[in-house]
Amino acid sequence: MRKKKLMTLLSSLLVVSAFLSACGTNEDTTNNTTPNTNAETPATDAQNTSQERTVTDAVGHEVVIPANPQRIIASYLEDHLVALGVKPVAQWSVANGIQEYLQTELEEVPTISYDLPFEEVASFEPDLIIMDSADMAAGDKYEQYSKIAPTYVIGSEENNDWREELLKIGEVLGKDKEAQQVLDDYDAKAAEAKEKLAEAVPGESAAAIWLVQKQFYMVSQDLSSGTVMYDDLGLTVPEVVKEISTTGTGNWLPVSLEKLAELDADHLFLINSDSDTGSEALNDDLWKNIPAVKNGNVYEFGKDTSWLYTGAVANSQMIVDILNSLVK
Repeated sequence: MRKKKLMTLLSSLLVVSAFLSACGTNEDTTNNTTPNTNAETPATDAQNTSQERTVTDAVGHEVVIPANPQRIIASYLEDHLVALGVKPVAQWSVANGIQEYLQTELEEVPTISYDLPFEEVASFEPDLIIMDSADMAAGDKYEQYSKIAPTYVIGSEENNDWREELLKIGEVLGKDKEAQQVLDDYDAKAAEAKEKLAEAVPGESAAAIWLVQKQFYMVSQDLSSGTVMYDDLGLTVPEVVKEISTTGTGNWLPVSLEKLAELDADHLFLINSDSDTGSEALNDDLWKNIPAVKNGNVYEFGKDTSWLYTGAVANSQMIVDILNSLVK
């Protein structure tokens, strides 16, 4: 699954980063976050359902959803929980990396490893577990998790579509109306931004590039921040982005510096995860001769940005970044 491939990519790259260099801003926010099973973390101030319900998840399990769950683990689904006003009992992490862009809401929430070890999950005493894909509960894993707490698995179709995934989580938590309102608010924000961009940079193109461990990646035109730029905001898709998007199914696809030299984008959004180690690739003449770079139309963001994720919260932050960069 495409989203899962981004998780795998993030996991492997951040594990390497943890050994090769200090993790900069991530250190302060992750090193002192350890499980605290004595503290109750409320899921939300109010739930729409006061009685337990039995629902069927994407892989056919009948799951008894407790009334007003208060200790939810939904690893890598925290964007949706935050959008719905729900605070999980633990949040996704990998090596020294967490979803920094959510920390205004989740700063006090302890971390849990992305692969959800059974003992670690049990230590948080969850009353509901939501899995973002069937892979996470493959084999006998589901049985092990379901012994800890009711476990609901999101389907592959929803897993590849943040909107459908948000609506599904809203349904599971009895917050259907709230989920739809989040989507309506996001669509209104995107439509307003699209009008501003059409006036400020009519017909102009953009691309998003991620530099990590001296390797460049380009976002696919129809996934992650590509969807925000091209579908939601109407920016033009460069030919090189179209070409690279056919080379794989992941959100972020590897691209050589030689190929980037052909990039015909008017604007370039650079997510730089190598800023702490010198960003050597940005000193290469090939990089400096990319038209957007030569014209001063590069907008750089750090590794804690929401650009590497997707969801109503992440995408809304991207829209702000794009407007601040392109609308003068």
